[in-house]
Parts: sequence; structure tokens; C-alpha cells
Amino acid sequence: MNKAIPGAVAAALVLPLVLPLALPPAQAVQPPPAAPLRATVSHWWTSGGESAAIRQFADAFTRAGGQWIDQAVAGADQSRASTINRIVGGNAPVAAQFNTSKQFRDIVDQGLLNNVDDVAAQGSWDKVLPQTIIDVIKINGHYYAAPVDIHMPAWFFYSKAAYAKAGIKAEPKSWDEFVAQLDKLKKAGLIPLAFGGQVWQEKILFDAIFALVGGSELYLKIYRDRDIKAVHSPAFRDVLVKFKALRGYTDPGSPGRNWNDATALVVSGRAGVQIMGDWAKGEFTSAGQVAGKDFGCFPGFGAKPPYMVAGDAFVFPKTAKPQIVKAQKLLAAVMTAPGPQAEFSARKGSIPIRPDVDMTKLDLCARMGIEIMQDKSRQLPNAEMLLDPDLNGALQDVLTNYWNRNETPERAQQAFAQAIKDNTW
Repeated sequence: MNKAIPGAVAAALVLPLVLPLALPPAQAVQPPPAAPLRATVSHWWTSGGESAAIRQFADAFTRAGGQWIDQAVAGADQSRASTINRIVGGNAPVAAQFNTSKQFRDIVDQGLLNNVDDVAAQGSWDKVLPQTIIDVIKINGHYYAAPVDIHMPAWFFYSKAAYAKAGIKAEPKSWDEFVAQLDKLKKAGLIPLAFGGQVWQEKILFDAIFALVGGSELYLKIYRDRDIKAVHSPAFRDVLVKFKALRGYTDPGSPGRNWNDATALVVSGRAGVQIMGDWAKGEFTSAGQVAGKDFGCFPGFGAKPPYMVAGDAFVFPKTAKPQIVKAQKLLAAVMTAPGPQAEFSARKGSIPIRPDVDMTKLDLCARMGIEIMQDKSRQLPNAEMLLDPDLNGALQDVLTNYWNRNETPERAQQAFAQAIKDNTW
């Protein structure tokens, strides 16, 4: 006997046929993606070349699942001071730039930084990083900073156009040849030495002359060993004399000039030479100039001049918040990975911290630096790797007084020795 199907039963039979048509695709009901790991990153890279370089890290961090919040503070000293104030005030950035030096040793000793030991282990830092860098960032057995570059602060960059105008056909092979070339540039109506009269630039210029003219042995005796007798030596007096002699080759506009503005003088061909770290190459690159074609570079005089090692690193202020710790570790991993290292170095002018990086995008100056770094006997730690910040600052004051005042080299020797005595415990 046929009976009518009750309405409720009919609805139940129809639903299985209708509901699948009403459901959204399977992928639309997946859980929402995790929020990106936010990271406020404090640094002082504000010039054209520097900004282009750090964007490589920011973009790589974004691709890895992070959100980079840029907090640039113009001026290295100001940036570091801001970071320390924020750490003490409880408003620390997720990561902050320091030089690869003893600048952050105090905040390590105060327990204010997280280590990145697991990132270092995964990246084989113990095996791939130069020992000069490991000695600074690995403290009491722990890695407290992620190094991002190797800089050499004593490169000589020169304008090919300016050299041609002055009739200079070859790079100098000695100090005397270099001074003779400065004279030719001056005679040709050019600024011989592009220079920015700021304390830190004066110190960079001095250390370059110290390493080249005084040699590695004297340099280490004074900076590493605090040898007062060496400070009073005729050899160190000669370094001071040669350093001060360069002031006569700068222009009246040099006091207070930023380093990148000094580089711009060489880029434009208005000046002949700048003695500056290889970060200056970023400015040449930004201007569309090519190493070996538009500008030249050499790391010193003679067959095997010492190669001063410096650099930049990011530290990670102490926190126990899981998401911030994850962001810190992701930043450290991204910044030290081969891909971002290659892209960053090509724009920054530095050389990568690790050897397993694609070097094809690097210019001839960088390739020269990489080759030199393979000879460990030529590696010379820069002063900030050897001196505590207080002593380095005291010596900077001595040198700026000597550079800018009518002061004898003997008086500078006395002040140099006194600064070492007052800041050595």
C-alpha cells in the first residue's frame, strides 16, 4: 500500500542532496593563517645605499613569515643610545644594530640580551665565521649577536675621472707615491682628499694610516696590549705626523660633513680620493657607477697590506614573550642565510659573513676583499674589537684635538698615553 511520505522525513531525505551544494569549497574552511611575527628593528642605515641594502633583509623576513617594522635612527651613536635607553625603559625593540665590537658587552654582562645559540648551531657559525668576529659576538660560550656583514674601514676609493684629469695613471705603491698623487690632484684644481670632519671619521682615517704606516705589530702593541712605551716611540710619532699631514689635502667644507656627502664628491669627480669603509661602495652603486670603470679601489700599499676587519651585528633584547623570541630567532636566521647575505652585500658594499654565498653579484672590490680574507695573517681586528667603548672614546677625543688644533705630535703622544692609563684597569 502506498502511503504519503511525511514532510519531516521528506526533508531529511532531500537535505543530503542539497547541503553539499551549499557548502563552500574545502579550502575556504581551513583555519586562518597565523599572524606574521612582528619585529621592530632599530638601526642607523639611512643613506641611499644603506637603505637599499637593509630592504633586502626586510623583504626576506616578510617572505619567511615576519612583519618588519623599520625604526631607523640617523647616526650610529644616537641609534645605539636610543636602543640602550629603550632597553632600560622597558620598551626595547625586537632587534637592534651595533657594530661588531665591544659596544654591547655591558648589556650582555647585565643580562639584558637573549642569545641565539640555536640559530648559530643551525647555521654552523663556529665553522663558517671568521675567528675575529666570533671572538666578539660569542661571550661566555653564548652567541649574543647575529653578524650581518664584514666591512673593511680602510679602503681607498678614487674617481677615475679625477685621476685622469690630474694625469695619474696608476694606483700608489707607497705612502710617498700616495702623497705625490694628492699633490697632483690639488694642482689640477680638485679636492685631493674627500673628508667628513666628524670624530668617528677622524678616527677611521687615523686607524687606516696607523695600520698602513705603523704596521700590524705596532698597531696591536698599542691597541691590544696597551703598551705605553710603544705610544712614546718614534714610529708612533711618525704615524701621527703623517695623519696630520692629510689635513692639508681636505677642503674648507669638510668640518661636520657626513661621510656619504664626502663620497658624493668622489662620485661626482670633484674630489680624488676618500679613505673610508667599504660601505661607501653602496653610494657609488646607487649612483650607477661601476667599480673598475667609474671608480677604483685599493686596500693599502705594498704587496700585502693589513686588512682591517670590522662589521655590523644585530642584538636581541631580553624577553620571555614566545612570539617575540620566535621573531628574534627568525630575524637572526634570515639575516645570516646565504641568499639574503648575497643580496645585502651587493648593495651595502660589504662582503658576506660566510663563504657559502653566491659571489657573482659582488663587485671587484668585494671579490678582492674576499680573497684577502682567506689569508688569516692579513686580518687585523679594528680598534673597536680591541678597545672598550670608554677607551675608544677617550682616544677619539685625543685625535680630534690633535687634528683640529695647533698641537704637536709629542703632545698628542702624551695625551694618547694618558688616555690609555686612565681607562685601563
